[in-house]
Amino acid sequence: MSKRDYYEILGVSKNATEDEIKKAYRKVALKYHPDRNPDDKEAEEKFKEAAEAYEVLNDPQKRQQYDQFGHQGMGGGAGGFGGAGGMRMEDIFSQFGDIFGGGFGGFGGGAQRSRGTGSRGSNTRIKMKLNYQEIAEGVQKKIKIKKQVVCDPCSGSGAKNSNAVKTCNTCGGTGQQARVTNTFLGQMQTVTTCSTCHGEGRVVTDKCNHCHGNGRVTGEETVTIDIPAGVQEGMQLSMSGKGNAGERGGRAGDLLILIEEEEHEELTREGRDVHYVLPLSFADVSLGTAVEVPTIDGKARITIPARTHSGKVFKLRGKGFPEINGYGKGDQLVQVKVWTPQNLTKEEKEALNVLKNSANFNPGKATKKEKGFFEKIKDAFN
Repeated sequence: MSKRDYYEILGVSKNATEDEIKKAYRKVALKYHPDRNPDDKEAEEKFKEAAEAYEVLNDPQKRQQYDQFGHQGMGGGAGGFGGAGGMRMEDIFSQFGDIFGGGFGGFGGGAQRSRGTGSRGSNTRIKMKLNYQEIAEGVQKKIKIKKQVVCDPCSGSGAKNSNAVKTCNTCGGTGQQARVTNTFLGQMQTVTTCSTCHGEGRVVTDKCNHCHGNGRVTGEETVTIDIPAGVQEGMQLSMSGKGNAGERGGRAGDLLILIEEEEHEELTREGRDVHYVLPLSFADVSLGTAVEVPTIDGKARITIPARTHSGKVFKLRGKGFPEINGYGKGDQLVQVKVWTPQNLTKEEKEALNVLKNSANFNPGKATKKEKGFFEKIKDAFN
């Protein structure tokens, strides 16, 4: 599936209203409708592409996510998070056919395709906890989900066998009933959902013993989830068609994945950046030192120059999290925190007093004698 901008596909601006998006989708879908373009694969792809764009932009939550993170935030669209992706043509007709008012603009094929399907399944929600490295690099997870799945014995039809499904006599298989009433303006016709088959166009005369005619049962499914790099706490991703199965062949709902971040033992996150507090002794910041600090993917060595003050921040470029919808990465910010020992020996106190009373004492240019005093008290600071 193309990764063209969804607004471009429907020909609307990013400020388009819900009604404008609906009208634009209707126009594009009619242009590339299979009944107008028989055996035209390119038109079929554009038809599916428009359905994918409409599915996202017509849903306020998905639209907000797309506006903020683009296709990466939707997991790439086709076959992934939030797009029409692997939808079949009948899925599209079943899910979006209502905006055309009883079939696709009068085209027989669209109306025919929308029959014979039950109600759409509900969405399934799960939480997924990720560590910093998984978030920074992206990760693929295989998880087992308990949900409503298609009944195997009847393949989701709800019927005991193929002979147990009959065309609805009330609507003749259209799924709709037309009613004509006389008014002072003349005769008026209204079309409603068939009361016998509830819009499916068929009735089951002998129900499946396994699912009792529902077409689905409680079961488990192993789902492979591709999490893009750079996701954040609280972000919700969705996988189209991976939720609960629909009734009697109806389209499945979506799988909604709520992202949670595992706390890191030493690092904290702020947007794309990573923060680390580096505790150093007075001796270290006075004379300078080289230390290793933890990062998302291991260790990094940094040099602390002499006379570094407490609160000084050092930046490790590119050691943060990637942008989910773009290039570049955040940084790791290392903040120096000077600490003081709580218990000093008599010798250590004397050494500190010598340094304190040294009129010309300069930590950055300590004399050999002064460095010797530092060595005496070093253990106290470490």
